[in-house]
Amino acid sequence: MENTPSMTKYQAEHGLSLYIDTGDRKILFDSGASGAFLSNARLLGVDLGSVDFAVLSHGHDDHSGGMNTFLRENDHAPIYMNKKAVGDHNSSVHGYIGLDEELKHSDRIIFTEDKLNLGGGMTLYSANELTPIHPINPVGMSVRENGIETPETFRHEQYLVVEEKGRRILFSGCSHKGVLNIMNWFKPDIFVGGFHFMTLEPAGKGAKKLEDGAKELLSYDTMYYTGHCTGVPQYEFMKKIMGDRLEYIASGSSFEI
Repeated sequence: MENTPSMTKYQAEHGLSLYIDTGDRKILFDSGASGAFLSNARLLGVDLGSVDFAVLSHGHDDHSGGMNTFLRENDHAPIYMNKKAVGDHNSSVHGYIGLDEELKHSDRIIFTEDKLNLGGGMTLYSANELTPIHPINPVGMSVRENGIETPETFRHEQYLVVEEKGRRILFSGCSHKGVLNIMNWFKPDIFVGGFHFMTLEPAGKGAKKLEDGAKELLSYDTMYYTGHCTGVPQYEFMKKIMGDRLEYIASGSSFEI
């Protein structure tokens, strides 16, 4: 699931869901904003009932909204989510954007902290202990704790790193901590996920930041697959700079990496 369809037969919504097949393990990474991702999975011939485990990248509803649908479709897979994902997450535009109550209390959830080795060369990281080289922008998002509303620092966000054949493949949902920070921390060979550049206007003041961001991404020996919160105009702007090092992931698209 992604904001745009690769073909008209696939559904699209503001959300992200990736199906990952490592050869040994089948993984659902996020579930979009609703259960619509299930229709796309069936069209692609993906049996969500055979998924070994799910990962929730962070506690926002455009990535978690379909998880209850997944739990009904799959009777055994656990969902790995950071323990802070159940918090009271809000947006200045949309209000409450956190998890729904049913999902918060599911007995299939395994809560994670800063690092969890999942075996098979797969590890979940929060990167909360690492120092950002660029400021983390809350972009109007906040979290309420103990009755106090504070700007988001996205401590509920986590990343899946798959290591195989001498390569590091990193999966990120929205890269709220900053894609440039994440690249500095992990330096993966392949990056899959959103850049969260959708608020940067390519035809206006955002152009310089997009250009600088694209050039900084190119400084790493990394192939990028992006979509969702990157924004289509922003992707098209960066594609002119990054060329074949940048590809778009839309609903129904498939890549072998």
